[in-house]
Amino acid sequence: VQLQASGGGLVQPGGSLRLSCAVSGSAFSTTHVGWHRQAPGKQRELVAYITGGGTTTYVDSVKGRFAISRDNAKNTVYLQMNSLKPEDTAVYYCRASYYGRDYWGKGTQVTVSS
Repeated sequence: VQLQASGGGLVQPGGSLRLSCAVSGSAFSTTHVGWHRQAPGKQRELVAYITGGGTTTYVDSVKGRFAISRDNAKNTVYLQMNSLKPEDTAVYYCRASYYGRDYWGKGTQVTVSS
């Protein structure tokens, strides 16, 4: 299973970005996918998660601002990030859980700064 994350960049506070995670090598519709982030000097944290059936969960700090979704036809999971804050600055990683194993993609940098 391979994952390719993209869509990071530099954005001003209050702005938006959409991250994409393309997954290959699994039966995508049965693959659960999570977005994690790691800021400098901090532990990696789970930000949002979507099951194969489309059930979603979010960490409290992003509820109402971020939305995770999936397009099974494109084997891709998205993370729409709105109202971005400087504290959202981090490297964002996607993780796929498939038949009891976890797979990670390379991260994409998100920087929120004026």
